[in-house]
Amino acid sequence: MTPSDDDNEVLSEMNVTPLVDVMLVLLVMFIITASAATTAVKVNLPKTDAVAPPDATEPLHVTIDESGAYFLDDKRLELPALKAALAKAHEANPDRAAQLQADQGVAYGRVGKAMAALQKAGIQKIAVLSDPNG
Repeated sequence: MTPSDDDNEVLSEMNVTPLVDVMLVLLVMFIITASAATTAVKVNLPKTDAVAPPDATEPLHVTIDESGAYFLDDKRLELPALKAALAKAHEANPDRAAQLQADQGVAYGRVGKAMAALQKAGIQKIAVLSDPNG
């Protein structure tokens, strides 16, 4: 081999210097923008009297006792009357929630009918209560 043959060889190594330069510039830009995004504007807020939060409405209590009777807030109702009372309560306050509790011996069909009545009345927030000690 002659010395002139070495000059004609192709280099297959990649030049990473421009890549490193671009990555460092991006890193510096990220550090600057991240610190600028976390700064907050200091303001002196006015002093006011404490305002009480609005009264939370008491949820509807739908209960099914061991005999399968329906109760709405301790008032015994038949299923059609329960449906009407739930619809009326939902019209009065659409954001009102309901709590459903049933005796453990009650058939699931009766509980399902009560849940269907709640949903048909338009009540979306339904909590099913259970005994934590049981």
